[in-house]
Amino acid sequence: MKIANLSVFLPAYNEEANISRTVSNIYKIIPQFAENFEVLVINDGSQDNTAAVLAKLSGQYSNLRVVTHPKNRGYGAALKSGFANCRYEYVFFTDGDGQFQAEEIKKLVDLVPGCDIAAGFRQKRSDPLHRKINAKAYNFLVRLLFGLAVKDIDCAFKIIKKDVLRAVDLKSETQFISAELLIKSKKLGFAIKQAGVVHLARQAGKATGNKPMVVVKSFYELFKLWKELKK
Repeated sequence: MKIANLSVFLPAYNEEANISRTVSNIYKIIPQFAENFEVLVINDGSQDNTAAVLAKLSGQYSNLRVVTHPKNRGYGAALKSGFANCRYEYVFFTDGDGQFQAEEIKKLVDLVPGCDIAAGFRQKRSDPLHRKINAKAYNFLVRLLFGLAVKDIDCAFKIIKKDVLRAVDLKSETQFISAELLIKSKKLGFAIKQAGVVHLARQAGKATGNKPMVVVKSFYELFKLWKELKK
């Protein structure tokens, strides 16, 4: 099966060592699953050489677009920029760090006819132990508070119909955006289906999602939404 029109975007922050390989893999794989496609990278205020690498890649790939935040605004802001700038009716996003295999988009494409969001879940998470523990606790809390029956809330491997993005008002600027998207989509009656995907160990660079201030802000946004929905 092929999707007629697909937008692909990758949020990236300080991914100079990973982004070239990730983008190249996207261009090798996506033509097998989309008749027409575009690729965007959201450079969220990277302070390394990510911008220079992306400038070189833009010369290689004619339909690669780069959206740049002058300052680092956070993962949620990067996803919102991606959603806002995608032109096609289906949107696929995955992170720029190369921890997912582009060819596994087939598992999501196969789900597309029967749902509004095709969401991947990591079959075996290749992260340090403390991140795995934090993720389990966070997933449990979101399921408990919102009744969200999703196996891996923050998995950055999803295909979303643009209708969903038009309907859902996303406010988060942090990692909580993934939960916010799913919670609000479910509340509006959109269908979510899931497929297991491989998660690879990070080859280079550092993950930033577990910084204390990022975690605190994510939990603030979580409880703020919970209070709003209880009214």
